[in-house]
Amino acid sequence: MSTTTSTTTQVYRVYIKATPQAIWDAITQPEWTNKYGYQGFAEFDLRPGGAYRARASEELQAAGMPEIPVEGEVIEVDPPHKLVQTWRATWLDEPPTRLTYEIRESSAGVSSLTVTHELDGAPQTAAQTAGDIEGAGGGWAEVLSDLKTLLETGNSMHA
Repeated sequence: MSTTTSTTTQVYRVYIKATPQAIWDAITQPEWTNKYGYQGFAEFDLRPGGAYRARASEELQAAGMPEIPVEGEVIEVDPPHKLVQTWRATWLDEPPTRLTYEIRESSAGVSSLTVTHELDGAPQTAAQTAGDIEGAGGGWAEVLSDLKTLLETGNSMHA
């Protein structure tokens, strides 16, 4: 018997006219996370071993999404530059994946945000976060585009 293991890593980088602290806050503070992407409320216990949970919006719950669609554990925290956590879609029967946010100021008033999602052994999660599932949103590309739009204009792409 042989076992095949595939490694899938998705990397996204976006440049945002915002400070690293503004980007950090938009990723980690629920008053920001409900304004872009899938518009859920993120809850972080920002310490190694701390819990992460994303709460689905009322609209997503009405469409059948569980109240907590994503959960995980904080692995590394270096505000406002780096956050490493596990990330598990609760509606899928797949193992937790590893998600890293890296924020760097690249020039005066402009910062880069790099999101690296290591999806070993989680092909359904990889398809979801890549935006490959019809009718399920655009994955990380859409979320990060919306985050950039929100921080630069004050409005979500969906507003």
